[in-house]
Amino acid sequence: MAVDVSESRELKERVVEINRVAKVVKGGRRFSFTALVVIGDEVDRVGVGYGKAREVPLAISKAVDDAKKNLFTVPKHGQTITHEVLGRFDAARVLLRPASPGTGVIAGGGVRAVLELGGIRDVLAKSLGTTNPINMLKAAESALRHLRRPEDVAKARGKTIAEVLPYRAPVEAAAAEEQAEEPAAVEAVSTEPEAAAATEPEPEIAAATEPEPEEVAPAPAAEEVTRDGEVEADAGP
Repeated sequence: MAVDVSESRELKERVVEINRVAKVVKGGRRFSFTALVVIGDEVDRVGVGYGKAREVPLAISKAVDDAKKNLFTVPKHGQTITHEVLGRFDAARVLLRPASPGTGVIAGGGVRAVLELGGIRDVLAKSLGTTNPINMLKAAESALRHLRRPEDVAKARGKTIAEVLPYRAPVEAAAAEEQAEEPAAVEAVSTEPEAAAATEPEPEIAAATEPEPEEVAPAPAAEEVTRDGEVEADAGP
């Protein structure tokens, strides 16, 4: 029997807000509590739930059960979202933009909880409408639900993935090619001296260190003194 890995992951929950509400009845006021909860596996699944009960723990439990019914998968590109999207719910509007690696989650309140539990690590978020936490959370959920993968769009339109991706200006493409060529050029320059050193013949150390023989000048002829006191040059052998 096959086991779904996504179903086996542990779901983490985060309480965004707990509010006390009052209901006016004939004998006075009846108080209860509402809980807004986000659950997710911090990989690609997330859900938002809302619960109401007379006690806080029971309200949180109801919100978690509601969130489990609304779980959905978030399309991602690496650690960020696939494209820019604007989510709307009543008076709330939440704008999500992809971000480069290392940016982090630039968001606040309940939107941050939705993005983090959805497995998104680099994203830019901005609230453009009301600051009501319930509506903001619903708007962020709507934005994530409207995300689409490039392969899904290409399949629906009958095109290749390269044709549906955003157009890149020639200047940007040329700059990207230059950046890709620079490491190769540096590697070629660094390997040239090594190749030259490998092919250069070793100098003859013995010939360079051996001193050249010096020419010895002929010794002057020896002089001999005869009996007569005359000096006679020895002609040699």
